[in-house]
Amino acid sequence: MSRLVIISNRAPSVDGASDSGGLVVALKDALSKRGGLWIGSAPAASEDPSQSIIMHERSDFDIGLFELEPQLQRDFYLGYSNSVLWPAFHGRLDLIDVQPDYIRAYREVSKRVARMVAKVIGDDDVIWIHDYQLIPLAHELKKAGLTNRIGFFLHIPLPDLQTFRAIPEWKDIAGWLASYDVIGFQAKRDVAHLIDIFRHTLNGELRFNGNMSIDGKEISLGCFPISIDVQGFAAMAAETSRKVEPPALPRLIGVDRLDYSKGLPQRLAGYEHFLESNPGYHCKVSLLQIAPPSRDDVEAYKEIRAELEAITGRINGRFGTVDWVPLHYIHRSLPRNELAALYRYSRLALVTPLFDGMNLVAKEYVAAQDSADPGVLLLSQFAGAAEEMKEALIINPHDPQGLAKAIRRGLEMPLEERRERHEALYKRLADNDVSKWSETFIKQLELPVSTPAPEAMPINLDRRARPLMQPQHR
Repeated sequence: MSRLVIISNRAPSVDGASDSGGLVVALKDALSKRGGLWIGSAPAASEDPSQSIIMHERSDFDIGLFELEPQLQRDFYLGYSNSVLWPAFHGRLDLIDVQPDYIRAYREVSKRVARMVAKVIGDDDVIWIHDYQLIPLAHELKKAGLTNRIGFFLHIPLPDLQTFRAIPEWKDIAGWLASYDVIGFQAKRDVAHLIDIFRHTLNGELRFNGNMSIDGKEISLGCFPISIDVQGFAAMAAETSRKVEPPALPRLIGVDRLDYSKGLPQRLAGYEHFLESNPGYHCKVSLLQIAPPSRDDVEAYKEIRAELEAITGRINGRFGTVDWVPLHYIHRSLPRNELAALYRYSRLALVTPLFDGMNLVAKEYVAAQDSADPGVLLLSQFAGAAEEMKEALIINPHDPQGLAKAIRRGLEMPLEERRERHEALYKRLADNDVSKWSETFIKQLELPVSTPAPEAMPINLDRRARPLMQPQHR
């Protein structure tokens, strides 16, 4: 069996002590079974970083670290990756910050990583590159002479062609993506968007088997929705919840990184409208919003934090009483087991992104529920998870009146309906857990190039993909 090599911007911990992240949990089993190497970045120990991968052995798989000097790291990560690609891929063209140093750093990192990776790759290794920070890497690896099969998975959404073309280097990005053998996405909409981009940028042709042909090369495209360790998370929620008391009032919960893509102001606007239009629920419900900090060095994130804190103050000042705080806001991370218990004891989960690749909070909430008395998931139509989780209450985060009505419907939903919805959601999650996600992608990467990827054919491929969202302006 060939060795699996994972390459991402960040690697797991060298000692395995911090392997709680979703991606690590998803891939460590596959790496352990076949012998594997995970390559990611590490802070440079000096201004003269190593030009080679620094290897570390673990009992389950090996870790390889590459170093980047601080300025290059800032321009590559906070700069191009998160001030150009992240807002563009999430439809926020008004937040793009184009700087010449950013794209130079972005190109340089993939060139440098490719030179280092080429020295440690075996002829039979299968390479799987993750996410938007390293899109050019397959192009650079093939320029270095590697002939290995190389796959790419985009964890965030891919925008439609019109939005994609707002990125100054859009033609380069399309060419870099065409260097991969297999490209995976969270949702079918993203597959359709890439087909449209390839058609109109590189004269790509859609083949009968669902693959794209570009200059005689076939590229396999597929929808591979990422998931969680469903049984493990459910067990953790059940165990942890026994140690804490249920809340005094029915609780609504939101858990998100503090990011403008998550629809947090829109969520609070919907909750405010609910309180305004349903005075009978005053002092009878509360909303817990957990929003850990994210990329505080980027100006847009400072602005969203200030906006969220202002809205929180307004809602509590407007509706709160001496004995009732309608909105509790926590701006820090909580341990995963504590979150699991909070999910289990929450009547509603509000998952309201404006545009999201998947959104695993929705899946964690469902997994954490008590099947005898489950809560209700309110899920944005713009989350990738909405393609799978149709039994949730699907909402439009831009419609505060609609969100307010969904909150009331969720609170008043009969037990029998809640059980039916939860049973269907949980079964689908259990049948498609995180192990199946990684196994399915790796299997596709190892298949002959003419084999269609999972979910390629059900997409309506004969018509140009229509834009599924427009850039959101605030």
